[in-house]
Amino acid sequence: MKPRAWGPLTTVRFRLGAAIALALLPVLLLGASQTALAFEKYAEEQRVNLTLAAERSAATARARMEAASVLLETLAPEAIGGDQCTQRLSEVARRLPGYDNLARFNALGRVSCATADVAADPARRASAWFVRLRDGEQSVVVRAPRVLSAQPALLAAQRAQDDQGRFDGALIAVINLASLRPNLDDPSLPARTAVALADQHGRFLNPQQLKTFGPAPPQSFAERVRAKGSVIYYGRDGGGERRVYAAAPLVGDVFVILSAPTPALFSWARLNPLSSLLLPLLAFVVAFVAVWVVAERVVVRWLHYLRRIAAIYARGRLTVKPSRAENAPLEIRELAGTLEAMATAIVARDQSLRESLAQKDALMREIHHRVKNNLQVITSLLNLQQRALLDPAARSAMSDTRLRVSAIALIYRALYEGADLKRVDLRQFLGDLIGQLIGEASTEGGVIRTDLQADELIIDPDKLAPLALFAVEAITNAQKHALALKNGSLRVRFVVRGDEAELSVADEGSGRAPALDGQGVGRVLMSAFARQLRGRMDMSLNAQGGVTARLLFPTPSADAKKGPAPAKAQPRRNRPSAKAL
Repeated sequence: MKPRAWGPLTTVRFRLGAAIALALLPVLLLGASQTALAFEKYAEEQRVNLTLAAERSAATARARMEAASVLLETLAPEAIGGDQCTQRLSEVARRLPGYDNLARFNALGRVSCATADVAADPARRASAWFVRLRDGEQSVVVRAPRVLSAQPALLAAQRAQDDQGRFDGALIAVINLASLRPNLDDPSLPARTAVALADQHGRFLNPQQLKTFGPAPPQSFAERVRAKGSVIYYGRDGGGERRVYAAAPLVGDVFVILSAPTPALFSWARLNPLSSLLLPLLAFVVAFVAVWVVAERVVVRWLHYLRRIAAIYARGRLTVKPSRAENAPLEIRELAGTLEAMATAIVARDQSLRESLAQKDALMREIHHRVKNNLQVITSLLNLQQRALLDPAARSAMSDTRLRVSAIALIYRALYEGADLKRVDLRQFLGDLIGQLIGEASTEGGVIRTDLQADELIIDPDKLAPLALFAVEAITNAQKHALALKNGSLRVRFVVRGDEAELSVADEGSGRAPALDGQGVGRVLMSAFARQLRGRMDMSLNAQGGVTARLLFPTPSADAKKGPAPAKAQPRRNRPSAKAL
C-alpha cells in the first residue's frame, strides 16, 4: 500500500516534538501564570510604595508645619519686640533652615521686622489669613501670597496679642514647598517617580516635571483624600504614557502627589528576565531540543538504516545482515533481529519452494514423457490394426486417427523437452509436425516437397492442441486429394499480425477441379478446431490451381487484453440419487 504523502507532519521527529511540547505545555502555562502573579504582586507593591511615600511626605511636611507653629508660639511678641526683633528672627532662621522668611506684622498688617525683605502690601490687612487671625484663630496655614514669596510656598501664621488680649498682629513663617517634597532617592520608590504639590482645586503648585503629570487631578480628589487619607488614580501624562498617581494631604489645602509609570508586563519582564519568562522558556526550549536530538540519534537514524536494509531485502539480496544495529538501542536491535530472522525464513522458504518446483517440474516432465510414450503405443497399435484391414476406406480412417494421435504425442514431447512446461515455440513445433506428417507420406511411396515459413510465437498447450490438429487435417487433406497422384509441393505459412495470427496450408492441386463445398469429416473437424481457438476458418482456390486452408485466430496477447471467455451455461442434467447409486 502506498503511504499517504503528508510531508514532515508524519515524521517521528515531528510527532515526538509535538508530544514533548504538549507534555511541557502545563509547565509553560504554570510559568506564565506565576509570571502574571509575580507581575501583579510587583504592581501592587509599587502602588503601596507610592502611597506610603506620599503619606510619609505628607507626615514629614505636617511635622514641619507643626514645628513652625511651635516656633511661632515660642517667639512671643514681648520676646522679639524692640530693636532686637530682626536680629532674633535672623538667628532663628539661621539655626532652623528651610524657612524662606520669618516676619512680624502689626495689627495693621505692616512689617515690624523680618529676616528678608517683604514687599509692601496695602491689602494685607484685608487678606483672608490675616482676617482669620484677627477674628480669633490662633494659627493659620495657607498658600503664601506672591508678595511674601516668589516661589510656591506655604504660610504659617500665629496670632499676636497685647497685654489686654487684643489682636496685635501676627508672626509668620514662609516655608518653600520645595523643602517639603519627599526624597525621590528612596529605593522603595519606582523608577522615574515624580512629585508635585496641588491645591484643593487640583491646580499644581510646583510640579517637578509638568509633562509627567499631564492634566490636573480630578476635581473631587480633595474630598476623597480627606476621607481616605490617600488615594490612587490613573491617567496619562503629557507624553501619552499611562501613569499611576498617589495623593495624600500635606497641610491645609495642599496635597502631595507622586507619579510613576504604570508597570507593563514586558517592561517588568525586561527588568526581571530570570523570574519572569526566561527560565520557563529556556526549560521548554532545552527539553524540546533534547527530545529532537535524542529522537534523531536514537530512533530516526536507526530507522533510516533499517529502511535501507529492507530496501536491500526487497531487491532480493537476503543474505545482507544488519550488523550496525548491534550498537542501537534494545528495541532497534530487536527490530533488526526480526528483519534478519524474516530474511532467513524467506531464504529457507525460497529454497524449499525451488526444490519443490524442481521436483514438480521433473514430475510433470515425467508425466508428459509417459503420456507421449502411451500415445506412441496407441499409434503402434493403430498401425498394426491398419495393416490387418483390407477395406481401403477403413485403412484410410485408421491412418487419419493414427496421425491425429501422433500429433498429440508430439505436443507432449515438445512440452517435456522444452525449457517451459507451459509454453511451446510454435515455429519449432510446426517444423517437427510437418516433418512427421511428410515422413509418414514418404513411407507410402510419395515424395512431397515442403516450404515452411513461420513467425515466432510462444503459445500454451491449450491452444497448441487444436492448432496442431487443424494443421494435421489440412495437410492430410492436401495429401489425399491434391498430392496423391503426383509429386508436388506443400506451402505452409504462419504469420503474426499484431493481435491476430494466420496459419495457411496451400497445395498445387491434382489437375482436377477441387470441390470446396464438401462436408467431410476433415472439414467438420477443422471448423471445430477454429472455434476452439476463437478464430475462423476458410478454404479458397489459389493461383496454382490448388486449395488454401486458412485459420485466423487471436494471439495470446489479444486474449489477455480481452480477458477470459465467459463460461457457458451447462445444461442441467438429472443426476441419479445416492440411493440409486
